[in-house]
Amino acid sequence: MSVIKILDACCGSKLFWFDKQNDFATYMDIREESYEICGKKVNVKPDVVADFRNMPFEDNTYDLVVFDPPHLKWAGQKSIMKAQYGQLNKDTWPDDIKRGMTECLRVLKPTGTLIFKWNENQVKLKEVLKAIEPISPLFGNKRSDTHWLVFMKE
Repeated sequence: MSVIKILDACCGSKLFWFDKQNDFATYMDIREESYEICGKKVNVKPDVVADFRNMPFEDNTYDLVVFDPPHLKWAGQKSIMKAQYGQLNKDTWPDDIKRGMTECLRVLKPTGTLIFKWNENQVKLKEVLKAIEPISPLFGNKRSDTHWLVFMKE
């Protein structure tokens, strides 16, 4: 029996995970840190510290990849939003997201599933979809500020 392998490529403090210690999942983030800000504890403890633009995994490794990259171009240096979600480089974000998406697909097994999460508070989803062309989602929600899109590796 094969074991399902999941990669959370930008796990942060694993805010949307119900089971933050899931045995199937590899949690990756560019940072590892714990601190308290504005009375709220931030605990970023990935299994692997690495950059989503250059992942240290072999091709075709994961059945499912979750890609929830930073989505803020502007955030206060000591803000809770930056602490929890990270921050995009305001000049290179389109290339960074495209490189991240390409890496997620590279480590995904053929016919694997990629779940992409994006909040369009500062960068609209249509700008992100333009940046990652010709990669396009199969389906997702279109009626809120936070979008969940599903991609499949062919």
